[in-house]
Amino acid sequence: MPADTAASALARHPRPRVCPGPSPRPLPTLLNARSHLRVPAVNGYSHAQAITGQERVITGNRQTSWAFADAYVAEDDALRWARERAREAGLRSVSPGTGAALRMLAATVDAKAVAEIGTGCGVSGIHLLHGMRPDGVLTTVDPEPEHQQSARQAFRASGFASNRARFIPGRALDVLPRLADAGYDLVFCDGDRLEVLDYLAESLRLLRPGGLVVFEGAFANGRTVDSGPQPTEVLRLRELLRAVRESPDLVPSLLPVGDGLLCAVRR
Repeated sequence: MPADTAASALARHPRPRVCPGPSPRPLPTLLNARSHLRVPAVNGYSHAQAITGQERVITGNRQTSWAFADAYVAEDDALRWARERAREAGLRSVSPGTGAALRMLAATVDAKAVAEIGTGCGVSGIHLLHGMRPDGVLTTVDPEPEHQQSARQAFRASGFASNRARFIPGRALDVLPRLADAGYDLVFCDGDRLEVLDYLAESLRLLRPGGLVVFEGAFANGRTVDSGPQPTEVLRLRELLRAVRESPDLVPSLLPVGDGLLCAVRR
């Protein structure tokens, strides 16, 4: 191409100019990049953050997830009837999510013999019976015979034969010593919180190796982890949590269902 023609082409299509820009900024460290967020820690608590809107979203999502999980396993008319009887009697019942967990735990150990401390009106017992073997027997203890009568009706309405449950009226600490050593696959404790350490000692005697001990209400409506002054029953729960965690005879887990389900496998 002649020189003048090339010069004309460059004039019509000049090369783009490249201007030096600012030096790239170094990437922030991981800590600085996330320091403004609320990130759940491994212990379930959260670090402080500046974005309250995001905090609300995370909290809302978590509450929605927990509500969904708690209602995941539907309850039938017999369970709803038992819950209503318990409400009328002023008794607290296990949540639907806790009941589903009890049902699964009983099925996991293929439970044939289960001991229950605190019959109530039968809500937890129905869940346990659903998870147990078809020939399994639930031994349930409660100081109030009228509550056990409601539980009998609820079990019958759920389709369980009368020989599937053995009702023993009386205080748990009077009844448990009469039960057979190593004769149970699962012990469920939902009685007097002041006696939980005694329940633990009796459960270790009652359980076969590989059996489960389960305590309901380990969170005490949040008071177990509250740093303020607490009543004696909450202090007993804290002692129970330490004892279960530190026992060489147990493999523990604390499940965040209902009001806290403390579980441990007997070695």
